[in-house]
Amino acid sequence: MKFGKATPERGSVDLDSTDRAILELLQENCKQPFAGIGEKVGLSAPAVVERVHKLEEAGIVQGYRAVLDARKLGRDVTAFIGVSTERPGAIAGVENGLGALDEVLECHHVTGSHTLMLKVKTRNTESLERLIDSVREVEGVTRTETMVVLSTHAERARIALGDEFPEPRRGKRRPPEPEARGDER
Repeated sequence: MKFGKATPERGSVDLDSTDRAILELLQENCKQPFAGIGEKVGLSAPAVVERVHKLEEAGIVQGYRAVLDARKLGRDVTAFIGVSTERPGAIAGVENGLGALDEVLECHHVTGSHTLMLKVKTRNTESLERLIDSVREVEGVTRTETMVVLSTHAERARIALGDEFPEPRRGKRRPPEPEARGDER
């Protein structure tokens, strides 16, 4: 494993298969003991600790979080809010203003009809309406468009670490076709 801190000029870093396996296991459960990870990847616990430390130093592992069930915490409404700004120079200020709103989970600078796309979670439609008003009050915001999520079928923070261009996963796999035998003509 040889890599330094990823930079915009350098892009992604090269990881070996052991690094990828460790990252997969950390994404699955970051609370599992390093000894357990070591057993699965064929390393000692101290070797795993060293690799994880290097992955953290390189900025690949940026933190560890608990994944919470928003519904069980009373956040029943998920929505996406497209935000338009008055001019390109206003984007940074708008991003800072929107980032200060607790209900904003994600803020992305996007292409298309909006400048920014927000992912938000609120208690109900009344609190969503108040949040939209707060978004519109941020200096530089000229327009919003809100899409309320009716249901969610996939939501993950996990990053796939397989091959560079993996085949998409689709339900059950078909068994392989039987190979032709050499004596058939």
